[in-house]
Amino acid sequence: GVPAWVEGELRRYLECGILAHGFARARCSECAHDFLVAFSCKGRGVCPSCNARRMVEVAAHMVENVFPRLPVRQWVLSFPKRLRYFLERDAKLAGRVLRVFLRVVEATLRAASPDAPADARFGGVTFVQRFGSALNHHLHFHCCLIDGVFAADGDGMRFFEATGLDERRVATVQEAVRGQVLDLFEKEGLLDDEATANM
Repeated sequence: GVPAWVEGELRRYLECGILAHGFARARCSECAHDFLVAFSCKGRGVCPSCNARRMVEVAAHMVENVFPRLPVRQWVLSFPKRLRYFLERDAKLAGRVLRVFLRVVEATLRAASPDAPADARFGGVTFVQRFGSALNHHLHFHCCLIDGVFAADGDGMRFFEATGLDERRVATVQEAVRGQVLDLFEKEGLLDDEATANM
């Protein structure tokens, strides 16, 4: 069988938008026209309509209220199947792995930002995705990060854009994260030397 949360999502999706499963009546106070609005399942995994609406709402909120008008880049951290098993079951380990990734990306953005001081910091938002396109377990992170770093400048902040971010630097991030994550798994006793060397 499938996990209970998958079955629950699917059953709610089958009722999404069908008037027989609940609706609200909307009425125009000026012309007295009324119509029915079917309830949505508000699902987070199966329903394409609810997922699309939520995605648009969050994206609009990020653009209008969270991110300054600066360049933003999406970084995605995905894992081989051998590591996913541990990450899905251990939230603290997943958090530690994410911190490794963000630390490496921040250092890279700082190095790629001309004139940025050593204490400059980055900003962004991470979205945790726990499943793949086939509803399989697949924990991965989508990080929307401002493409540069910030440093104190008098009473305000100064932005240093990462103009030196090229394929070579991105490959360096990938290599550094791979090494540090595998080291972490080995220190935690989740992988042995041979498995780490093979990966």
